[in-house]
Amino acid sequence: MCKLNRVKELPAVDMFVTTADPVLEPPIITVNTVLSLMAVDYPANKLACYVSDDGCSPLNYYALVEASKFAKLWVPFCKKYSVQVRAPFKYFPDKSVLSSEIDHSWEFQQEWKKIKEEYKLLSRNIEDAAKKSAALDFDLSDELAVFSDTERQNHPAIVKIIWENNDGLSDGIPHLIYISREKRPKHPHYYKAGAMNVLTRVSGLVTNAPFMLNVDCDMFANNPQIVHQAMCLLLGSKEKDCAFVQCPQLFHNNPTHSLELIHEFVGKGIVGIQGPFYQGSGCIHRRKVIYGLWPNDNEDHEGQVDDDDYDELLKQLGNSNEFIKSAGHALRGETGLPRNPSNSLDVAHQVAGSAYENGSSWGEKVGWMYGSATEDILTGLMIHTRGWRSGYCNPNPPGFLGCAPSSLLAAMIQQKRWSTGLLEILFSKNNPISATLTANLQIRTCIAYLYIIIWGLRSIPELCYAALPAYCIITNTNFLPKFQEPGILILFVLFVIYNLYTLSEYIQIGFSIHSWWINQSMARIITMTSWTFGFLHAVLKLLGLSEVAFEITQKDGNDGDNADENAGKVTFDESPFFVVGTTVLLVQLVALATGLLGLQSPPGGGQGSGLCEVFCSVLVVVWFCPFLVGLFRKGKYGIPLSTICKSAALSSLFVYLSKKIYMV
Repeated sequence: MCKLNRVKELPAVDMFVTTADPVLEPPIITVNTVLSLMAVDYPANKLACYVSDDGCSPLNYYALVEASKFAKLWVPFCKKYSVQVRAPFKYFPDKSVLSSEIDHSWEFQQEWKKIKEEYKLLSRNIEDAAKKSAALDFDLSDELAVFSDTERQNHPAIVKIIWENNDGLSDGIPHLIYISREKRPKHPHYYKAGAMNVLTRVSGLVTNAPFMLNVDCDMFANNPQIVHQAMCLLLGSKEKDCAFVQCPQLFHNNPTHSLELIHEFVGKGIVGIQGPFYQGSGCIHRRKVIYGLWPNDNEDHEGQVDDDDYDELLKQLGNSNEFIKSAGHALRGETGLPRNPSNSLDVAHQVAGSAYENGSSWGEKVGWMYGSATEDILTGLMIHTRGWRSGYCNPNPPGFLGCAPSSLLAAMIQQKRWSTGLLEILFSKNNPISATLTANLQIRTCIAYLYIIIWGLRSIPELCYAALPAYCIITNTNFLPKFQEPGILILFVLFVIYNLYTLSEYIQIGFSIHSWWINQSMARIITMTSWTFGFLHAVLKLLGLSEVAFEITQKDGNDGDNADENAGKVTFDESPFFVVGTTVLLVQLVALATGLLGLQSPPGGGQGSGLCEVFCSVLVVVWFCPFLVGLFRKGKYGIPLSTICKSAALSSLFVYLSKKIYMV
């Protein structure tokens, strides 16, 4: 068991929540995440919650103001009755709560009902405000007046203290601060990485906690002890052994998500090398490491940074004297005097400005790294490259739970962004191979990173393998042995062993056979669609022909656990992702129809296609079953006619070229 008695006093923690679009990321989701963080079991005077709103939305600000009022009831209630789940949307719909806490007094029952009604009122107020905002009928007066002349991509910095723990009470409510960094059309803003760097600088001025927890807006604190758990790792070892502590990304609306399998069988193995990757959410960083400190800078100075290193780092952090002074305290391990957030607002606006990073090393040597749509993996890679290790925190119950994409298109967009960003790292000077040869990244950690960042490259061979059996059936050729040939046994045994092994992994961690099959199907669909687009985008950027945009994943409201009659159905639109998937399916169907109707070309001196090629083609059809069903459905659950026409044209082109190439 971890011991925290090695330190006289628990260190302060700044908590970051990032959101970017009030439509794709409804404010009620952000509100629940913020409330869960403010209610964790940790001294309130050691916590500050910062919300970065990259959409500069008055709706988000209004929702947070309303949430701060509710927090004055919610936080004391959670701590008084040791509530386990501290995100209201998960706590109140759970019908087992009252029955499991029936031993509580009549007082508890009354408070529970009162706070549930208050949460309903909070949700209703935010929902009404969202409707007014959508109808452009939102009242931008009083505190919201600052949003009246703003545009999403063109506005000054906005930093507002929503709630301030003036009395410094350990059992009070943590600070709550809203930030919308300045954006100007001619200044690059670097998406989430840029937002995280602004959060780092503003928090450094306002509270300057030595540790920083960051979560996405949809990833609430599921374990109230999670900050204590992370501190056990961060304070229970030498500094150089733990730059950050990462919790696995798990999901409340899809507990059988394939990422959980990766965490179980890949993530835990990586922990034994140099530590887990930084995954962009559910992670606690040392501030001094984010400021660019190397492990050896602390090794022989009893926690103090060498003067030369110190001066060099300060040159990289920008031109704000107040911020540099604050960073100096952090780098030297000094906590400094307690701060009054309101006193730092003027300078906070300066460091949140779009031009502040000019001439500095933000995004290159310090802070969150620029140059990839997956800024989390790149930032973690740079930290590991400097020789730092990281820690893995996986308590029971899980520390954080997020919201997995609830639609196929949302999952495709997310996977495309990941594959593009990972390939950007592979093609950059900061790739793991270079980091191993020229810096302190261990060879086994390099291999682990390569396993992840080459995901996008798999799309090309998988597409080729999917097209190969269809090509063979159409041209009446073969690439596999016949059923009666002994060689087929080797392939059959390998196929069975692989599938039994992957199935055993799912069963081992409690997943069903059905979830195994769904994930196998999704893996093939994602690889041949999302990763293909990700690969193409990365190549186009490498050639200077395109810029990669950061696409936000659609987050559903917090009622995603409620099943309805349409649960499990796939929705389609005219997205290019569905054109690729439908084309893969139609190619197989055309090939199978060609073989069944005897329309194949005569075998050219070979044995012709056989049952093995037919089996492979049928297997691809089964993997793409959601698209097959979509061909026969109407409305949003059916594939649009325009998509079918485009795919039919591409399929016809494939058949024509196959026969043309065969004849040559």
